[in-house]
Amino acid sequence: MNKVIKTLKIIFFVQVIIAFIIVLVHEASIMPVGWLPPHTSLEFVLLTVMELLTVALIPLALRLFKFKKIGKELSEKKEVALGKWGVARISMLAIPMLLNTLFYYMFMSTTFGYMAIILLLCMVFIYPSKDKCYFETRDGQE
Repeated sequence: MNKVIKTLKIIFFVQVIIAFIIVLVHEASIMPVGWLPPHTSLEFVLLTVMELLTVALIPLALRLFKFKKIGKELSEKKEVALGKWGVARISMLAIPMLLNTLFYYMFMSTTFGYMAIILLLCMVFIYPSKDKCYFETRDGQE
């Protein structure tokens, strides 16, 4: 179980570090900022897709382990299920966060930035601490 928890923590922190590296490279002017023209149809489509993804994936990721099928799998197959569903849950928040961060610097549209910050804040609630992982894989989950 400890190996799975370490793996989940590494995946968690790598995603957050990548987001901070994206911010650092752009804020230090190593990479160009706002290189795509604002207010285009591409920006509108990406913004709409990312808003829908963000709004849909946040509650899904936060409640993922409460679904009966997943809860049952977590209590029966513990380590395997925790690894599989833990990575899925982290990815549900981390991938849109990274995309929103990139899109923010591509278009300099604050909406992408706000969504990235909201997703980063939501990541705090799915941090794979040892106590939380043992609690989520216990028998008789409610």
